[in-house]
Amino acid sequence: MLPDGVVTLADHEDRVNTVLSPQTLAYFNGGAADEITLRDNMRAWQRIPLRPRVLRSVAGGHTRVSLLGRSLAHPILVAPMAYQRLAHPHAEQATALAAAVLGAGMVLSTQATTLLEDVAQLVLTEPSRGPLWFQLYMLPDRAFVRKLIQRVETAGYEALVLTVDAPVQGARERERRTGYRRPPELAAVNLAGRVAPRPRELQAGQSRLFDDLMTHAPSWEDVTWLRSITHLPVILKGITHPLDAQQAVACGAVGVIVSNHGGRTLDTMPATAHLLPAVLQAVGSEVPVLVDGGIRRGTDVLKAMALGASAVLVGRPVLHGLANAGATGVAHVLRLLRDELEIAMALCGCRSLDEAATLGIVDSTWPTRAHTL
Repeated sequence: MLPDGVVTLADHEDRVNTVLSPQTLAYFNGGAADEITLRDNMRAWQRIPLRPRVLRSVAGGHTRVSLLGRSLAHPILVAPMAYQRLAHPHAEQATALAAAVLGAGMVLSTQATTLLEDVAQLVLTEPSRGPLWFQLYMLPDRAFVRKLIQRVETAGYEALVLTVDAPVQGARERERRTGYRRPPELAAVNLAGRVAPRPRELQAGQSRLFDDLMTHAPSWEDVTWLRSITHLPVILKGITHPLDAQQAVACGAVGVIVSNHGGRTLDTMPATAHLLPAVLQAVGSEVPVLVDGGIRRGTDVLKAMALGASAVLVGRPVLHGLANAGATGVAHVLRLLRDELEIAMALCGCRSLDEAATLGIVDSTWPTRAHTL
């Protein structure tokens, strides 16, 4: 049951502070280092002004969008998030079910606590569902990666989302302050059986990071290899630089996700709202560009779409809803965003999200100019 008084995504976040332990909250809500990027992600969307058009007929309007050949009821997808069983016993199954019923796309994390086959079986028969994608880290054990992708294909997933911005974990000081440790019984069940590389013997003066861990880090060649072993479309998540966006397309990616990992990896990166316009310009209008990070209102969704995004992904608010009320809480979060998006569209004179990008309701230069103020 939904808690009393929870009527916004911010209410969900406030409520979750009374539900989860300080350690789990640090893991879910924390960012890297001083958490500057974490805070800026949300503030950047808030600071983009809307410029509504008036006296326009919006009767018969809708939130539908087209993405990778599919027509979606709205442009809101659930971002990949690990270890959801920390938030609720029903974990990724609750999230996936709510997303499917609400017509939202779902990206299942490699580090899910639910078998990928179980999630697929739960949602693929739902007629109103959005796309079902699988998020992948390029692991050193390439034989395991190949088998994992075969499972993903067999289960019916429609795309692979390769995360490229986290070859190592960021300095998450909030987790260290609270003493967060992942419970030993909590497993990334889809990674069972992988072979981790043995630590290298280091010579005097060598770095454990650069001379060991980073020797296994993925490269552009690995993107090409991934494309060669799967028939699924590949989307790169964690693209922030225009030149990387162009390289992603050159390597065969069908789309990119502008993401700074929710501020969890490298602090002081620009907010994704500031990064989006340059990436869009770099790849052109024919390549889908999605964006995540700090989206908390339907107005944020509208701003992203007006700037030219193909869709948005929402992360932490979904976890908050999950912790507060399981599948009902996730559905409430997604419904709030959809309702607020429709209200914002009506008040801005947008009958469709295609119109949002052409009516001038957002100054496309504002994110760049605001970043320099």
